[in-house]
Amino acid sequence: MDDTHMQIGEVAARTELSLRTIRHYEETGLVTPSARSRGGFRLYTETDVARLMVVRRMKPLGFTLEQMRDLLDATDRLERHDTLDAGEREALLERVRAYRQDAAEQVEKLRVQLARAEDFVATLGAHLERNAPSPRV
Repeated sequence: MDDTHMQIGEVAARTELSLRTIRHYEETGLVTPSARSRGGFRLYTETDVARLMVVRRMKPLGFTLEQMRDLLDATDRLERHDTLDAGEREALLERVRAYRQDAAEQVEKLRVQLARAEDFVATLGAHLERNAPSPRV
C-alpha cells in the first residue's frame, strides 16, 4: 500500500463512516492517524483506511470493540510475521479462524432474518393487491 496521506473527511467518504464514528474509533484505540499535518489535522494512510473497513464490517455482525481490537492485533502481528515463531503464528491464525467462524455464523443468522423480512414484504404486497379497489371500466 502506498503512504499517501489523507484527511479525515476523505477517510469518512471512503469508508462511509461519520467523522464522529472515526474519532470514536481513534479514542478507543482501534485506529490511530498515521501523522498530523503542519496545521494539526489528522492524516491517514491506506493502511488506516483498511483498518477502519475491518471495523465497519465487524460492527453489524455484533462484534464488540474489544473483539475488533483483538482481531486487528492478531492480523497486525501476522503481517509483521518476521518476529513470530511457528507456535505464535499458529495461535494467531487460530484466533483469526475463530473470528471467521463467528462471522460466518452471524452471516447465516442475518440471511434467515433477511428471508423472513422478504416474506413479510411479500405478504404485505399480496394483502394490498387483494384489497386494492378494482378498476372501473
